[in-house]
Amino acid sequence: MKSKYKIISVILLISLTTAVITTACKKYPEGPAISLRTKSERLANTWKIENYKINGNDYTSLLSDYKETFIKEGSYYYDWGILDGNGTWAFQNSNKEIQLTGNDHQSNRTFFILQLREETLWYYYIHNDEKHELHLVPN
Repeated sequence: MKSKYKIISVILLISLTTAVITTACKKYPEGPAISLRTKSERLANTWKIENYKINGNDYTSLLSDYKETFIKEGSYYYDWGILDGNGTWAFQNSNKEIQLTGNDHQSNRTFFILQLREETLWYYYIHNDEKHELHLVPN
């Protein structure tokens, strides 16, 4: 009977430890909890718009041609038809934010990461007191 309680105790302890570690590892509100690829490797891609909202209102159709490219070494490019530009990016605030610097046709900007996975990049930024939220997928 005692061995049965020991086994149950060990299983509960392992489950609790796993839950605490998994929760502690989660960097972004929407995940992932754990990834084998570095944040820079997950970010490095050409992304296209899947969903775009301003203060919760859907404006996805306005950015249907918009693309962003992040290069692992820190270069950044965007292309929106006749409007394009480039600059540099860097993680900041314990890798929870992306700071864009020196971009053509736009001021420096901070992206607040919601989700950074190999197949999804979700972030928001604030412009003129409006929250712009973008959900991107690989192009």
